[in-house]
Amino acid sequence: MEEPGTPLVAMTGVSKAYGGTLACDRVDFTVRRGEVHALLGENGAGKSTLMRILSGDVTGYRGTIEIDGEPVSFGGPVDARKCGIAMIPQELDLVPGLSVAANIFLGREPHTKFGAVARQRMHRETRELLARTGIALDPKRAVGELRTGEQQLIAIAKALALDARVLIMDEPTSALTGAEVERMAKVIGELREAGAGIVYISHRLEEIGRIADRATVLRNGRVAAGFAARDLTVEQVTEAMIGRPVQALFRVKHGETGGELLRLDDFALRPRRHRPGRREPAGISLTVRAGEIVGVGGLLGSGRTELLETLFGAGTPGRWQGRVRLNGREVRPRRPRHAAKLGLALVPEDRRVAGLALPHSVRANTALSVVDRLATAGVVPRRRENATVTKVLTELKVKGAVADPVGTLSGGNQQKVVLGRALLTEPALLLLDEPTRGVDVGAKAEIYQLLAAAAARGIGVLLASSEPAELVGLCDRVVILRDGRSERELDTHDAGEAELLAAAMGEAR
Repeated sequence: MEEPGTPLVAMTGVSKAYGGTLACDRVDFTVRRGEVHALLGENGAGKSTLMRILSGDVTGYRGTIEIDGEPVSFGGPVDARKCGIAMIPQELDLVPGLSVAANIFLGREPHTKFGAVARQRMHRETRELLARTGIALDPKRAVGELRTGEQQLIAIAKALALDARVLIMDEPTSALTGAEVERMAKVIGELREAGAGIVYISHRLEEIGRIADRATVLRNGRVAAGFAARDLTVEQVTEAMIGRPVQALFRVKHGETGGELLRLDDFALRPRRHRPGRREPAGISLTVRAGEIVGVGGLLGSGRTELLETLFGAGTPGRWQGRVRLNGREVRPRRPRHAAKLGLALVPEDRRVAGLALPHSVRANTALSVVDRLATAGVVPRRRENATVTKVLTELKVKGAVADPVGTLSGGNQQKVVLGRALLTEPALLLLDEPTRGVDVGAKAEIYQLLAAAAARGIGVLLASSEPAELVGLCDRVVILRDGRSERELDTHDAGEAELLAAAMGEAR
């Protein structure tokens, strides 16, 4: 590959303060034509603020921005788009009730000479854009019916429709399967060949060396380090991100467990009606003991999420088959409140949709699970609520005031709020669905420590994850699901990531 030439984007001495906090402090950042520049850092390191400045979403900063050597100043995202800058945010800005085509062309709909929306043209161009991302979907289908990975690819197609010269991708693979990641990498390669500059933000450090040319690490709003992506190691980047040597992310497994908490014997759900895109339990057998962390692995669509939701009484209504025993007693949680009374707690996959009421305070979101316990004569005393919430947030090292809207917290701190709310119920069994999705390596380490401490206190943990390293490093055993069935069980004292991946794909190893 030829050495990229003059910087397409040059940000120099960029600073942005919120109150007395410097989100970005004299940051220099460049993107060249035909280059993928990875931007790394913990949640709250300044990545999002810097890119929101570049995309025109944040104004009132100090420093300069040049596009093709010409100074620019954006009054909003429309100005940035006119300069060829487009951003795919981590939290997708799609409208669930609108069709795929309507989302891709929202605000830019083509019209006929009579002023009507040219729907046939819009549908044709949507198919062409989706083909570039490697998926075939009906342009008329509602986005809300699609799984998260498909929505992510639609967001990429939406950005391609803008024909951007600079594309900012924030956590683009967080919800994608391995095959979908390969498709996206192909699209990135095409954009690179066309001379586009790409800013690639990801917490999956193993992707960076494969996709990016350069990497810049931010810490506390400043540039902490820069790497040629081909020379990058996970250890180097992690140390640059958190500012200290990395000893061990994962817990020491002692193999000491208590009695059996949960037992599933050929558990299946026969739904009353089929829900598109869901893989209900079709024959799952597993056990979880007190103080044990058991992983649930498998490819996207294997039924991991559906299993946890069903056990928590939040899944598809239907008839249960097989046996579910909790502390030796056969149970069937009818709804989440019933499950909580039985000693179960769930941390859902998508914290922003199913885990948090974003406009409400950190205090309200955390205390939600124990309102009945805190109330006196139907009223929750504010002092008691504050004391309870402050205690758990301090233990979890959540950065944010209890009165702040939870939506203003970083992704890692939001996830710790959801986890703190679950732990407040003092559960016997903790159900975790992708507990570190979209959080940085520092927050991951803290969440791993919290889960290790919970297991040490005798809490059983059933953890679904798409990250083999997380399953191997954190869990005592891993049950692999395929098509809603338990395919194989692996002991992580003996099996590694390769064995997990092979089992998930149905290969003997």
